[in-house]
Amino acid sequence: QVQLVESGGGLVQPGGSLRLSCAASGSIFSINDMGWYRQAPGKQRELVARITRGHNTNYTDSVKGRFTISRDNAKNTVYLQMNSLKPEDTAVYHCNAQVLVVTAAVRLLDYWGQGTQVTVSA
Repeated sequence: QVQLVESGGGLVQPGGSLRLSCAASGSIFSINDMGWYRQAPGKQRELVARITRGHNTNYTDSVKGRFTISRDNAKNTVYLQMNSLKPEDTAVYHCNAQVLVVTAAVRLLDYWGQGTQVTVSA
């Protein structure tokens, strides 16, 4: 009943920029934490950035100063602005959200998007 759809990935040269978007839709009462994760070939999935409903943020060290996470609670959307991209940023980027769903009961559930490919290459 909830879907997360990412967009904005693509091919970019080193030093370039991309802006990823993730829109949540469905039977949503509210969304708590949202985040971006990435997984490169041969590597484990890692947290890139996360943001709380109150807009507190956290970043992995390798992207600090280059990436900015933000959200629009009214649109149930989270963004990741990526600047000064490096080849090591190449990965599939997945959106994650903690969604409060209310039907006959109240449930807090984790949802994942399908991912968007980011490739940084000359």
